Amino acid sequence: MATVSHTARAVAHRPATATAALAVLGFLGITAIAGGVGFFFDIGMRDPDWLDQIPLVVNWALPGLVLGVGFGLGSLLTAYGVARRPEWVWLSRLERGIGHHWAWLGTLLLGIGMLIWVSLQLVWIDLSFLHVIYGAVGAILVALASTRSLRDYLTYPTR
Repeated sequence: MATVSHTARAVAHRPATATAALAVLGFLGITAIAGGVGFFFDIGMRDPDWLDQIPLVVNWALPGLVLGVGFGLGSLLTAYGVARRPEWVWLSRLERGIGHHWAWLGTLLLGIGMLIWVSLQLVWIDLSFLHVIYGAVGAILVALASTRSLRDYLTYPTR
């Protein structure tokens, strides 16, 4: 009898919504890190006058950190959680409280956060194709987290 690895079994039972979430989280993670690095190191990826219109933000380091660390690394970590569903003791209390693996909450919060991020940008700058793309990314993440199949796949406990 042939043995099947843990990873192969996890992928075989992974619903299409989890695979879609992995793709969207991966896209968001990689592009947000790139954008965050550009903002943080002032590579010139944006209109220099835009920052003057945003209250409480004095330089591009803060938006770069939010984008790169929050959305970038946060998305990649959440994608890892969706893919592998690791059991981390320090998050078990949260998981029991929400009834789902932490990656489900991460997916939902990243989607909501992206929608808020894009909405705040639209207050201060004109609509661009990036707003449409990342607004759709946020909406897709919220929609995927709301599906029964992804919720079931990430139900606590994950065993």
